[in-house]
Amino acid sequence: MWPESAESPAPLRTGLTTGTCATACCVAAAQALFAQKQDATVSVTLPKGKVIDQPIIEYQVIEGGFKTATIKDAGDDPDATHGATLFVELRLAPEKGVRFHAAQGVGTVTRTGLLLDVGEPAINPVPRKMMTEHLEGFAQTYQYQGGFDVSVGVINGEKIAQKTMNPRLGILGGLSILGTTGIVRPFSCAAYIASIHQGIDVARANGITHIAATTGNASEDAIKNHYQLDDMALIEMGDFVGAVLKHIKKVEQDGSVQLKNATQLTKLSICGGFGKISKLAQGNMDLNSRVSSIDLGALAELAVTLGADQELQERMKNANTSVEALSFASSAGLELADAICQQALTFARKYIPDHMALEVWAIDRKGQFVGKAVDSNIGGRGEIP
Repeated sequence: MWPESAESPAPLRTGLTTGTCATACCVAAAQALFAQKQDATVSVTLPKGKVIDQPIIEYQVIEGGFKTATIKDAGDDPDATHGATLFVELRLAPEKGVRFHAAQGVGTVTRTGLLLDVGEPAINPVPRKMMTEHLEGFAQTYQYQGGFDVSVGVINGEKIAQKTMNPRLGILGGLSILGTTGIVRPFSCAAYIASIHQGIDVARANGITHIAATTGNASEDAIKNHYQLDDMALIEMGDFVGAVLKHIKKVEQDGSVQLKNATQLTKLSICGGFGKISKLAQGNMDLNSRVSSIDLGALAELAVTLGADQELQERMKNANTSVEALSFASSAGLELADAICQQALTFARKYIPDHMALEVWAIDRKGQFVGKAVDSNIGGRGEIP
């Protein structure tokens, strides 16, 4: 017989950001240029001082410099860029300083509201700082008086970028080079959460005052069609409603982090499947099933306050899904979805500033609205269209 697997799972592996990978390629190219070394691995110092080693899979002489490449390892994080080949073309230049360019597979910023100016390659500030510091270290060691041109690319980056929020954020042509700590924490979903924050920032910077945060394609289509919203107003939050609520609270109340010339938001619409909204109503900030579950007992208790009898309460408690529990309540003439939306709104209101109107919508599996709640600031409870 085969031995049984261990009861205790192995710890999840951390990974490296695209910014760290780009820095490693810079280090490798600089070593090849200044020290005539082409090491199989190079060392990179991360922002908090930790030193890591990264394998280099390619060295190629190019006009004016070197091209080097590495494989992005995201560890055990479900990252869209895991396994991608990232490369840097490093060229020496007579002008001092470090200049960054987007090579194949790295996007260009086309909208305001991001950390970078329009027209800049999508290489974020921390990766730029990491690469600059390492290159300046080489310049000092080898008494080099010139500058550097750094072109960062990702093989098939434009295709991979379609799986990310980049197109909606106005980052066109490929991926972003990201990272704040240099390390990817498993299941932190840091890149996805960052894209949610960026989506809100882009909307505010481009004059959008009403945004809609949705849990998936069906809810996005429903709320977009209802209000005829611009794509820039749509925030695909998935399960991370907490990322939306906390960021709005931060940027709308804390003047120190407000974007220059940003428009103040006046309305937030939250839209999701009935089950997801039920989790929000229970005070969950992460709506993923691995983190939170639907409390059918709580749904049944809420139905009692709406007039459900003992028999209906028991049927709802024993329902297979929240949608089935909702169908039982609806058949009895109870507006359970509205009540759930109201509970969700009451919870979300704790994070949304008073100057903003707030509403919560629930849809069924066909993408049809089944419930809605609107706060008192904009006229009380509205009718389902």
